[in-house]
Amino acid sequence: MAMSGGKDDGSPMMEMNTTPLIDVMLVLLIMFIITIPVATHSVNIDLPAPNPNPPPVTIDPVKNKLVLTAQNIILWNGAAIKEGDLVTFLEATKAMNPEPELQFQPEEYASYTIANRLLRIITASKVTKFGFVGNENFATFGKQ
Repeated sequence: MAMSGGKDDGSPMMEMNTTPLIDVMLVLLIMFIITIPVATHSVNIDLPAPNPNPPPVTIDPVKNKLVLTAQNIILWNGAAIKEGDLVTFLEATKAMNPEPELQFQPEEYASYTIANRLLRIITASKVTKFGFVGNENFATFGKQ
């Protein structure tokens, strides 16, 4: 199919050439898109008023440390215990007021399966103060 510039009889082409019009419209569209500011969306949240006299920060000195060694020994504050004893200790700490913090520290080559079972026991006991410690020892693990 060949392009023609008019009719074969020599009469001029009567249709308007829209190619320059489309080019100008695309340039204007791009200019408008560039000049429109980025839409900022905000979410309004009703925050409580700040307390002028905040309560003093108190640090609970009682912390229980649960360690899982590479030999799969469970240590409660340095003493070896069984998984069944862990439930008893967790129930006793929940009864204390204020509840002491439980720190869990699995060693580098500790069994994942046992660590998972311990975490399930801790979750089931609904301990409110719980944290992982010793993660900074593994910051360079595998980056040699």
